[in-house]
Amino acid sequence: MSTQILTYNHPITLESGVTLPKVDIAYSTFGKMNADKSNVVWICHAFSANSNPTEWWPGMVGEGLFFDPEKYFIVCANMLGSCYGTTGPLSVNPETGKKYYKDFPIVTVRDMVQTLTILRKHLGIEKIFFACGFSMGGQQLLEFVIQEPDIFENILLGATNIKHSPWGIAFNESQRMAIEADGTFGQDNDDAGINGMKAARSIGLISYRNYKAYNKTQEDNDNTKLEHFKSSSYQRYQGDKLAKRFNAYSYYILSKAMDNHNITRGRGDAKDVLSAVKCNTLVLGITSDYLYPLEEQQLLASLIPHSLFVEINSDYGHDGFLIEDEQISKILGTFLKV
Repeated sequence: MSTQILTYNHPITLESGVTLPKVDIAYSTFGKMNADKSNVVWICHAFSANSNPTEWWPGMVGEGLFFDPEKYFIVCANMLGSCYGTTGPLSVNPETGKKYYKDFPIVTVRDMVQTLTILRKHLGIEKIFFACGFSMGGQQLLEFVIQEPDIFENILLGATNIKHSPWGIAFNESQRMAIEADGTFGQDNDDAGINGMKAARSIGLISYRNYKAYNKTQEDNDNTKLEHFKSSSYQRYQGDKLAKRFNAYSYYILSKAMDNHNITRGRGDAKDVLSAVKCNTLVLGITSDYLYPLEEQQLLASLIPHSLFVEINSDYGHDGFLIEDEQISKILGTFLKV
């Protein structure tokens, strides 16, 4: 694996009209591009992940797995606004010499795709054999394909949507309210809002899983308990775990980018927008996903030419895409005929 930073020393104008003087793009590559550049696999990561899918998708990416670096040249870039190397709230603003923090501008999924295109051109990639993205990664990939339809041969859009739903926005707003309730949020330091982010993560987890998943993994067998339940400690543990690796300003900014995802903005009807998609498309939904329910993927598949809709059976809700490696590998093997 090679993780690098591409510094693009040119201004980019965001969809909001704000200009970033320059951007850093953190990315990881695995394997080698073959002579005719026909083995490129591009992975778009979800909300709080990074550019190393072997860490967050260990059952799918790595030696002997479906996405094997011995076979493919695999690329994954950290999204704009994150805190894993790509320009975001913890980056230094070249115009002030200080970190952006609360002054980092609102970004959109379309802005993120600007950086993906910059990276693609830098790497000399003219064709992508296969690309995949789940959740917010799927939102990025959908925009990527709309903006550059001739680049892609095969794609997987998993547990994602045409535009973010009022239901999803409500969950994200509740998480931002938790961060705002932390009196340190707004301060110019890396740990500002950290306790609020822990609470936000707890709210988010409820949307990623479901009733059955919690009963399956967090049931207490001690019928004498009055407090300190297993699911209580699990929520706190997950909040603490995220706080060790993520940042409240990035959490806040990226949740807004998820909310404003809408492929029809300024373009017109979804059917017309999606008619531009030329590649073979697999749209995948998860039966128990209440955050991005199946009806969203069914609609997406119905509007994309050359698309196939498939369901994954899972008790783990939206997080099923991180868990059901065997099902996903089997579906992809059939789709790609490999």
